[in-house]
Amino acid sequence: MGAIDITSRDKMEGESKVKIEEERRGEAEYMKGVRHLYDAGVTKVPGRYILPAPERPHIVSCGDTTSTHNLKLPIIDLSLLHTPKRAMVLEALSLACKEFGFFQVVNHGIPSEVVQEMVEVSKRFFGMSYEERAKYMSSDLRSPVRYGTSFNQIRDRVFCWRDFLKLNCQPLESVLPFWPSSPADLREKTIAYANGTKSLFMELMSLILESLGVDKKFLAEFDDGSHLMVVNCYPPCPEPNLTLGMPPHSDYGFLTLLLQDEVEGLQVQYKDQWVTIEPVPGAFVVNIGDHLEIFSNGIYKSILHRVLVNSLQNRISIASLHSMPVEKVIGPATELVSESRPKQFMDTDFAAFLEYISSTEFKKKNFLESRKLTCTRDQRTEGQPC
Repeated sequence: MGAIDITSRDKMEGESKVKIEEERRGEAEYMKGVRHLYDAGVTKVPGRYILPAPERPHIVSCGDTTSTHNLKLPIIDLSLLHTPKRAMVLEALSLACKEFGFFQVVNHGIPSEVVQEMVEVSKRFFGMSYEERAKYMSSDLRSPVRYGTSFNQIRDRVFCWRDFLKLNCQPLESVLPFWPSSPADLREKTIAYANGTKSLFMELMSLILESLGVDKKFLAEFDDGSHLMVVNCYPPCPEPNLTLGMPPHSDYGFLTLLLQDEVEGLQVQYKDQWVTIEPVPGAFVVNIGDHLEIFSNGIYKSILHRVLVNSLQNRISIASLHSMPVEKVIGPATELVSESRPKQFMDTDFAAFLEYISSTEFKKKNFLESRKLTCTRDQRTEGQPC
C-alpha cells in the first residue's frame, strides 16, 4: 500500500511540474506579444487575454465592422481660422473639449504623403521578424525606445491584444540614435511625422489657451515639452468578443493626436455608452489628457476610451502624446481658480505619474482621481485653496 501511495504521489508531483513548466513557457510566449501569436497561427484567445465577463466588449457582428453604434465627433477645420468664422471655430473647439473630450481635426497642414508614409513604415516594422522587433524590448518606462505588448505587461492581470513601439521624440537629436534602424527609412519617415504633429499640437494648444482665456505665455513651455509617439499594432484576433486592444483609460498628457488607418476600433465613453469613432480620411482624432483637465481646473475633460479588435483585419494607429517638460509641475491655471470654482486638483508632475503606474495597474482614470482634492463646505464658502 505504501509503495502505491509513493508512486501516486510521485506521479502527481511529476504532473504538477509539467503543468508549471507549460505555464512558464506559455507566459514566455505571451511576453513576445500578440503579433507573434498571430504569426504562429493561434486559433483561440489564450486564457491570459480573456477578460472577466463584465469587462468584455459587446460586439455586434456585421460583416467586418466592429460595432453598429458609431459617433461622429465634432470636426474642427483649421482652414477657417483666418476667415470671419474664427470665433465659430473657437466656440466649437471649446464645446468639444467640454462635452466630448474628443474632436477631429481637418485641414491641419501635415502633408498627406507624410501621414501615409508613417502608416506604411509602421506596418513594415511590425511585419519584421519577432527577433528583429525584440531588439527594442524594455521594461524601463524612461527608455527612449520601447517595444512591448499589452498595456503594462509587468502589471496587467489580463493582457491586451496589442503590441506597441514607443518612441521618445524630445529632444529629437538626443533620442534619434536609439530609435530602430530597421526598416531603413523608419527614422526619416518618423522625424517628418513627429515634426508635423508637434507643430499641430502647438497650434491646437494656442487655440485651447485662447478658448480658456489663459495667458499664452505657457506656449513657450510646450515648445520644449514632452513628446511621446506610440505606434500600435492590433493583429486580427480569433475571438474579439473576449478581449480588448486597450482597456478603458485616459491619457496622462495635455493632448493626444491619434492617426487611425481605415479600420475602426477606437471607442469613447459618451453618455455612459461605448461608441465607435468613425475614421475620417486625412483627419486626426484629438483627445484631452489628464494634464489638461488638471490645468483647466476641470473645465475640459479627459474622457475614457478603449480599443476593440476584430477577427479579419490588422489595425495600425499612431498616437502622439504631448505635455509640458517632464520636470514641470502642473496645476490648475491661476486664471481658472476662483471663489466659485476652487482648485480641483493637487499639483503633479511626470515623476508622480511614473511612480503611480509602476506601483499599480493603470486603468480607467485612476491616476487623475488620485490627484483630486476634496474640499469641505466651509473651504468652498470661504474660497480657500483645497
